[in-house]
Amino acid sequence: MHKDITILQAAHLPEKTERELSEAFDILHFPNDHDEGARLLAEHGPKIRGIAVRHAHIDKEMLDMMPALEIISSYSAGLDGIDVEAAQARGIAVHNTSKILAEDVADLAVALAISVTRGTVRGHDFVRDGNWENGGTFPIGRSLRSLKTGIIGLGHIGSAVAKRLQAMGVTIAYQGPRKKPVDLAYFVTAVELAQWADLLIVTCPAMPETIGLIDQQVLDALGPDGFLVNISRGTIVNEAALIATLARNGIAGAGLDVFEKEPHVPEALRNDPRIVLSPHMGSGTRETRQQMGDRLVEALIEHFASQ
Repeated sequence: MHKDITILQAAHLPEKTERELSEAFDILHFPNDHDEGARLLAEHGPKIRGIAVRHAHIDKEMLDMMPALEIISSYSAGLDGIDVEAAQARGIAVHNTSKILAEDVADLAVALAISVTRGTVRGHDFVRDGNWENGGTFPIGRSLRSLKTGIIGLGHIGSAVAKRLQAMGVTIAYQGPRKKPVDLAYFVTAVELAQWADLLIVTCPAMPETIGLIDQQVLDALGPDGFLVNISRGTIVNEAALIATLARNGIAGAGLDVFEKEPHVPEALRNDPRIVLSPHMGSGTRETRQQMGDRLVEALIEHFASQ
């Protein structure tokens, strides 16, 4: 279709997605080696008009080596790693797939919220290890409906989480850079939202202003009976502050799908029975992953077809 247009593929993608990209465009594969990548851009950068990316680092220096670049299409909800400001200053279109994966990520957010407040993982171990049969007593949990829930970031994912919780009868408020036209209470800062909330769910993107947003002050505001769920990016929660808060029983528990230095998870979190862990699997269903790949390709095709 557009075999005269060169696309830089800077990601490992599903087989169907890679096949469709190669059928539609002239594809250059970005190597894992940094020096080889620099050589590739030095030689072919001027003809690259689009990038298919997943988690690669794309800074202003890299963008400058591709003067003909028109579009970046990301197989991801987040755009961390991409210098979006530099791209937009050049008029480069930047697309991601947050709308597509919102439903599955929201499902996991609610699953983690239920798991951490009701102790479902601990309950599984309690039965499997024979403690129930041997006369043990399992501690009661908290009713999700009774917990005022604050959502950090009311974008595609945050809105999908809110929809699910509203159906369950949960009282919801949110925090973000600006108030939205929704019938939910709005708090200007994360600290104010945490002071109000019993459960805090993090769904905002990783940006300079959100890195480390859930810090010691926010955790203290959430308090010893509060719960935290993070299905966004690990860098938004200050892990050292979270570990210190747990050590002094400063919050009741957390459900975490993301971590600061994945796949490394601190031992203090891995061994804490109050923590429910999952391996960054928010969008991890066959259906959604393929739809993400389809949308990545569609964004590129639509961009160049419109010309």
